[in-house]
Amino acid sequence: MSATSVINKEDVKQNDGHIDFQEIQDLVESASHVIAPLWPISTFAARSPWMGLEKLSFDQVARLLKNTRDVDIYPSASMIQSAKRNGEIDEAFVEIAMQRWLDSHSFPIPRKVAEQYCRSALTLDNVPSELLSSPELAKLSMDIKEWDTESIGMSYTQPISMNVKQQNGEKLADILDYYMIKWCKLYLDESQATWTMPNREEGFYSAWRQLIQYDPAISKSLRKSLRDWPKDVTTALEVVLSALEIPKQEIQHYLEGHLLSLPGWAGMLLWRSQQSSYEHALLTEYLAIRISMEWALLKPYLPLSNLQSTQKVSVVPLIASWIHWGKLSIEKWAHMSSVEQNDYLTFAYQFDEMACRKIWLEAWEQTYRDQLSEKLLTFHTNEKKNALAQLAFCIDVRSERFRRHLEKEGPFETIGIAGFFGLPIATSELGSKHSHPSLPVISKPEHKIKELQHENELKRYQQRKNAVNSLNNTFKTMKHNLLANLILPEVSGPLLSLQMVTRSFVPKTADRMIRNLRKNWLRKPETMLSLNHVHEKEEGLPIGFTEAQKVNYARQALKLMGLTKNLSPLVVFCGHGSQSINNPYASSLDCGACGGASSGFNARVLAELCNLPEVREALLAEGMEIPKDTVFVAAEHNTAVEELHWIYVPKLSASAQEAFDRLGAILPKVRDNANAERLTQLPNLQLKHKNPTDEAKRFAQDWSEVRPEWGLARNASFIIGKRELTQNSELEGRAFLHNYDWQQDENGDMLAGIIAGAGTVAQWINLQYYASTVAPHYYGSGNKTTQTITAGLGVMQGNASDLLTGLPWQSVMKSDKEYFHSPLRLLIVIQAPAEYIKRLLNNNPAFQQKVQNGWVRLASIDPKGIWENW
Repeated sequence: MSATSVINKEDVKQNDGHIDFQEIQDLVESASHVIAPLWPISTFAARSPWMGLEKLSFDQVARLLKNTRDVDIYPSASMIQSAKRNGEIDEAFVEIAMQRWLDSHSFPIPRKVAEQYCRSALTLDNVPSELLSSPELAKLSMDIKEWDTESIGMSYTQPISMNVKQQNGEKLADILDYYMIKWCKLYLDESQATWTMPNREEGFYSAWRQLIQYDPAISKSLRKSLRDWPKDVTTALEVVLSALEIPKQEIQHYLEGHLLSLPGWAGMLLWRSQQSSYEHALLTEYLAIRISMEWALLKPYLPLSNLQSTQKVSVVPLIASWIHWGKLSIEKWAHMSSVEQNDYLTFAYQFDEMACRKIWLEAWEQTYRDQLSEKLLTFHTNEKKNALAQLAFCIDVRSERFRRHLEKEGPFETIGIAGFFGLPIATSELGSKHSHPSLPVISKPEHKIKELQHENELKRYQQRKNAVNSLNNTFKTMKHNLLANLILPEVSGPLLSLQMVTRSFVPKTADRMIRNLRKNWLRKPETMLSLNHVHEKEEGLPIGFTEAQKVNYARQALKLMGLTKNLSPLVVFCGHGSQSINNPYASSLDCGACGGASSGFNARVLAELCNLPEVREALLAEGMEIPKDTVFVAAEHNTAVEELHWIYVPKLSASAQEAFDRLGAILPKVRDNANAERLTQLPNLQLKHKNPTDEAKRFAQDWSEVRPEWGLARNASFIIGKRELTQNSELEGRAFLHNYDWQQDENGDMLAGIIAGAGTVAQWINLQYYASTVAPHYYGSGNKTTQTITAGLGVMQGNASDLLTGLPWQSVMKSDKEYFHSPLRLLIVIQAPAEYIKRLLNNNPAFQQKVQNGWVRLASIDPKGIWENW
């Protein structure tokens, strides 16, 4: 049977020319830019959902999503009103933004009339429903009736199934989504299902094609339509696009519409397609399945000419808006000429609610920019004294609060740097056969570093670890075995009941007992690191570093931190981590960029490199002297409880020991003060007569707690400059802080590297929180308490939703009606002369595009302390 014989000839109209394999792949590749790759939730990494759309302006993407998916990505009116009440928006900036909008558009309407209309519309009050439904208004609209959006340049290609409803009112697109969710869950399942998908090893499309004819969930006629479907995925996609009469020039937009229907599942497939050559065509397979299913669902409703739909704009609300906001009377409107009416309608259509909320967002961002500039430009730099210890923290916004309290307690200097410390490594813990990348997901590891121990000690530790793992594995195996799981409750019930009771009523005690039991049983020995390259590879990565690489990574990190001179006796590299119980989003509270990997291991690797005599000698030969009494140590900053855990402390010099003791003495106070400040922001919290650290530990150890910490909520700026610029400012835990001294960066390479690496990471985190706040139903993940972990790789709401891509409601909202995260686009502030900024923009077209198209905001502070917006 030929590839096209499963579709009747009368159903098919050829496109404008044949589409070959490469064209299909190119179209799918281009269409995939409307979605973003989605990592499994166990390695959650914040990412911008619009990373592939930055060639368009923020406003263009907002309108695309509104018109294709009815998704708003500007803050809602209620959020704006709340921000105004809280003093977060200076209304003077609303007026400025409105005038700027009017200046950028040309309408044959008197300026005063236009200004009056805009000011009234910007109150964001709704046009009265009784006006919209009034007979007088209906009569006025009779002559105009409707506009075709194509006449004003607003046309979008949507899946045909979105325009068709069954007799019960259910859209065919919703039915199609339901089917695709089921097939995606089956294919992507990570050992959660009792039975795996048959023929899965042959690929997604092939497995679906063989199984669809036996699917009892769909009708017999539908199964018959899909029997003997083309074996080749590209042929199937080409045939069905022809059958649906999609013009060749519109195919990409049609594919985009289908990808935007389930951006979570499509994003997971996109991520999988990027991980191996075996699944490189996975997104093409998904689209072939989805559009084939769409054709089969549409078949009873053919011919297609009955299903085509052109977006229309009703003039009734436009006329009503002029009567309500423009203060025009019905009589005056009726006496206008048709040309005047058209001009007024065009103006109202352009200055719609989205334009109003865009202006409010710009005013909100400008208010924050003004407040931040006032803080940074009025700082009073204290005379810099020699620090007893220097501590490098992750740029994560949560570090800012801890750093500020630490510096208040003594002669300690803190530094900001990307938390993986510039080490592109995969880490393998003692006794593990596997490794995980320990760097931002935008990069790939280049080395593997292993924890090592003497053979005898390793063997004994491995035996103890295997005993623990075997219990976990046995439980999981029984849970997924059809017969064994029937007796599992009887066997495990008493123990799990005891665990439930203790974790519910005495969470701190239960957690401490479990941790101590595990620690005492495992008794992990002191370990060494495989820093020396021994010409071996594992998983394609060389183990350790060459001598030149050791020096290079140490030099690079120290230069970025500004530690090329005046080093303290004690230098602490602080990785970043977090902790929580019973939390699918636990990995999102670790480093927001590194896929849930905490970076204490990286801190230890760098500290050991900087302590190596051969590395110090090589750096000295280059003019970078590390004093003999300076010792590098490693710790990890646990942001859930604001504690520093020591990971690597070698033998200290006398002066380093003094600094270490002094630091240890003040850390409890720093911890308590940081927790006290942080916890006051959590909703419904009463701290009277409570120790803030005890309360923080309760949040982290209580398995019923939906909000163990706020994560990176309220992040708003990324400040690149000397610590003196920010150290006396109360930044409220809202700023990413990266050390940078332009005087040590003559050619601008360091700044370019910060923007390309940490700058991209900060932007992704910012837009992940932004999207999860303004469009939680589409880009967030809803309420934690109603989530379902599915396929071992993500969460859904219920048992048949999209794979949720963003942060839960509890990460961005105080309550159902009160937001916590302020949805502002990231403000990047660089302390450097203007020529540095110009060179950066000229040499980095991608970053320049982000700034011009409104994906980030950019400002600079020159050596004279002058603020400039770019």
